[in-house]
Amino acid sequence: MLKNMLRMAVVLLSLGILTGHWGTDISCAADKQDALNSKAAQTGEGERAVDPHAAHVRFHFQDLEMDFVFGSLILGATVNHGCEIGEAFYTAMNIKDGDAASWQEEWIKTARLVETRGELSLAGGHTVSARDQLQRASYYYRAALISMLPHDHRFKETALKSRTLLKKAGKLFNPQLEYVEIPFAGTVLPGYFRKAAPGKTPVKTLIMIGGAETFAEDLFFYIAPQAFDRGYNFLTVDLPGQGLLPLEGKFFRPDIHVPIKAVVDYALGRPDVDPPGLAVYGYSSGGGFVPQAAMHDQRIKAVAMNNCVVDAHAGVAKMAVATATPDVVKAWSSFKLGTNQGIAWRFGVKMDNLPGLVEANKGFRFDPAKVTAPSLILVANGEYGSPEIKRQTKLCIEGLPNLRKRLVITPAAEGASSHCIMENRNLMSQELFDWLDEVFK
Repeated sequence: MLKNMLRMAVVLLSLGILTGHWGTDISCAADKQDALNSKAAQTGEGERAVDPHAAHVRFHFQDLEMDFVFGSLILGATVNHGCEIGEAFYTAMNIKDGDAASWQEEWIKTARLVETRGELSLAGGHTVSARDQLQRASYYYRAALISMLPHDHRFKETALKSRTLLKKAGKLFNPQLEYVEIPFAGTVLPGYFRKAAPGKTPVKTLIMIGGAETFAEDLFFYIAPQAFDRGYNFLTVDLPGQGLLPLEGKFFRPDIHVPIKAVVDYALGRPDVDPPGLAVYGYSSGGGFVPQAAMHDQRIKAVAMNNCVVDAHAGVAKMAVATATPDVVKAWSSFKLGTNQGIAWRFGVKMDNLPGLVEANKGFRFDPAKVTAPSLILVANGEYGSPEIKRQTKLCIEGLPNLRKRLVITPAAEGASSHCIMENRNLMSQELFDWLDEVFK
């Protein structure tokens, strides 16, 4: 009897540590990470530990930026039909490590091959095969855009090719994945909506908001199928600063809640969206955009952040771009340089002035005390090792007034340690949707 009780105690304690639901165990995990950070600082590895684009395990490439994108963004999308393992590793095998041009060329090659297969299946009436192939081709074209600069003649056409193929694949879903354009400030916010089931019955809805280098297609392949499986409508768009909108002069803006309001207006204008079941989830910089929107819009009934960005200015000041002078970036790979220059462009910062991103992020903040909706904070174990992320997480969880709040630190032991938990989307979705189900039951 005593042995059984001891076993049960060990199981419960382990579960609490892994999920991060128990505050005391979060503190213990934080203490262990503090020790690791101290050791990293002594060995000169501290800066690498706080880099949001560094993978916490090596997937294929020596270049940390390229390896993170490959392992988390691309391989992570396999579960959502955005990638095939064999295709991805064959492509990676032909890419010169750290070289932006090589990366772009090889992903476009793979995208074209998969697109051709999809079109052949579509012409033959094989709709399931066509849908799956066209989805992957769409995301491979999207992958080619990473580190591609906006003045590259291929940039716009590659982005539009990705969009076109996902729209074509979307027509083969049941219910269909709808391409939508939400009017805003003299332009449109392009994106996708898919209802959970046929008909006009209003159901719970998840709006997904991305970060500083996001296209709406990323967010579809990040989480949309998990939403469908759980009976949630799914909506995502490009906000100003995202997708192709900077080509129209629409850059990130500190009052990001204003365009998000237009997205909420659109969602609640649909008969198939249930207003009491409206949730908004933001990852990366979106972890600051979404709670800011909730401060201003009580129609948002649940907020999820991955991770929470209380003050983007303070966070960016701790990143490598803050000291990325021309002399410093000489040591960077062309892939890392191009990726960061692309982010600068999205904020309206000159691409040869990466430190300007610190100033550009002033005003991108929210007050946790004014976010009154139930709130979830997800943070990957590796990111929680950053003192700044830990500080902002503490500010947020302690400041949120609604008692229906939860902090989850996902464990490295389950391959959930990198930025936005992109390398374990099943675990991420389990934590998110199980919590939302509890909030909306």
